[in-house]
Amino acid sequence: MANRVYNIMFHTHTISGIFISALLYIIFFAGSISFLRDEISAWERNEPVAKNYFETADYDAALKKLSEETNLYGRDITFSNRYFERRVTVNMSASKDTTLQEETSSLGRRGNFFYLDVANKTKKDYSENYSLGEFFYRLHFFAQLNFFGRSGYLLAGIIAFFFLFAVITGVIVHWKKIIPSFYVFRPKAKWKALWTDAHVGLGLIGLPYQFMFAVTGVYLIVGYSIMTPTVQSFLYDGDAAKIQEISGFTGGPEYTFEGKKLSEPTKIAPFIEKTREKWPDLAINELQLINYGDANMHVKVGGSPQFEDKLLGTGHLTYRVSDGAVVETEDPYAGVGYADGARNLMLRLHYGDFGGYGMKLIYFILGLITCFVIISGVLIWLTARDRKATSQAKRTFNSWLVRVYMAVCLSIFPVTAFTFIAVKCFADTYSGARMDFIFQFFFWTWLVVSVLLLFLRSNYLANKICLILGGILGIMVPVSNGIMTGNWPWETFRQGYFQIFVVDVFWLALSITALLVAFKMKPREKTEPNRKRAAKPKNLSSM
Repeated sequence: MANRVYNIMFHTHTISGIFISALLYIIFFAGSISFLRDEISAWERNEPVAKNYFETADYDAALKKLSEETNLYGRDITFSNRYFERRVTVNMSASKDTTLQEETSSLGRRGNFFYLDVANKTKKDYSENYSLGEFFYRLHFFAQLNFFGRSGYLLAGIIAFFFLFAVITGVIVHWKKIIPSFYVFRPKAKWKALWTDAHVGLGLIGLPYQFMFAVTGVYLIVGYSIMTPTVQSFLYDGDAAKIQEISGFTGGPEYTFEGKKLSEPTKIAPFIEKTREKWPDLAINELQLINYGDANMHVKVGGSPQFEDKLLGTGHLTYRVSDGAVVETEDPYAGVGYADGARNLMLRLHYGDFGGYGMKLIYFILGLITCFVIISGVLIWLTARDRKATSQAKRTFNSWLVRVYMAVCLSIFPVTAFTFIAVKCFADTYSGARMDFIFQFFFWTWLVVSVLLLFLRSNYLANKICLILGGILGIMVPVSNGIMTGNWPWETFRQGYFQIFVVDVFWLALSITALLVAFKMKPREKTEPNRKRAAKPKNLSSM
């Protein structure tokens, strides 16, 4: 590679990395936490979920309860369970009976979408149902910044694009020495050599993971969440059906509303049982009631194969209620279309939800490795510019810039542990919405801790304090859960509440590791600057 090309690649890799470093760190840290999204929700609410909970829930009793609050006749009602938690999402359309339009129009959007605990029949809107798992999941693509349309998504998409660019240019820059450098580690060398060894070695370990996340992140944020609605609005005049047709996504048939009520309520459980008989290993996660209570009512039961059987694909059976006949079938074990398969593959690779806790552990460790690669890259940039040839003003600016980066990035660990404790102890008694409590506590605490770390004027002290503080607070997370609910780790393990048990053990393991690293850390002695060797005295005897 020519020197000019190498220098261009090297500087673009450095600049793109510095530009996105702090935001990218937040993405990977929050994303690593959100691999346990479902477990965190169960831990926070003290609501362990049994296997096959969705398909064994009593929807007949739930519909009876809902009918006491709202006239369900003529509506399309969809129960879905995208996440493995006790509260299922309910989408309810307006009634197709024109005589009820005026009555139902007052429900509005919130009335048509809510979360339902099928076990105790309680309803919650989005802000009431908000959880720490949802918070960290959305933080990793900056959904909290969507003040102006999709500004948060756009920022995450830009970061994902620059991250992909940084990964590719990093491979090009280190290509010739990437393998030899992988085996080099000089802990007693100068700071620049130490950070470079760590950056290259750990970067190579996490390279496939980082490249995969960069590609899938660009697709999901830029391609799917931003470009698809934009293309739809500009090229197809808001026609969603047109872009779905071009993309290969085709909807099912439409079922007309006859306007004749059924003589008695329809039992939903038999249709789920029939679907289970046909596909015993299907993970049922969607139930759609079309034209509820009408003579032309249909029940659609859908799900996806277990990941050990088939990675991609979904399927469903649609039953006509009047005679119980199957009118539409999509085999989940058959082949999937290109567009649907490509999108599902991107989702599976990005979420890492196809290999159980083993895959989540691998993803989490690689996520933390990526966080360290980001930090080491910033420190390489700082030490490479901390030279006498650099003006004092530039050196001061670089030092403060890195201190801000380090304070923002390192403080997120203890703040996360503190937020877990606060939510467990105080969120239930908070007078406002749960979402407001999580937002205010996390972001204000993060701001205060970050500012306090800046006053230390030492990256070493900031790192050590955050590890010790985060370790102590992390150990208090399972303690707070035990005090508030009585669900100590040994109790949750004994009773089979493995979601709650996993969160407690996760914090114990992470905290103990952080404390061990913190107490092993020692400040390195500053080496004296090279001095010119003194002139050798002449041998007086020879004079």
